[in-house]
Amino acid sequence: MDPSKETKPLTPGEQKVKKYVSNTAFAIELPFTLVGAVLFGGLIGYFLDHWLHTRVVFTFILGGLGFFGGVKEILRRLG
Repeated sequence: MDPSKETKPLTPGEQKVKKYVSNTAFAIELPFTLVGAVLFGGLIGYFLDHWLHTRVVFTFILGGLGFFGGVKEILRRLG
């Protein structure tokens, strides 16, 4: 067995840095989760409206569902 492949326990300073980096990455990711869900739902709604020759009915409905789905995903990740 290669001794360089063994994992060493982290020092308290390294644990603090690891937690800080993880929390920062999570905070940067959250807005993209919400905006991405709204854009995805709205884009599908837009194409449905275009295909079915409706005004903006499906864009608003699916954009709203994307918003609620994004909020649900954020709350799931926070909890």
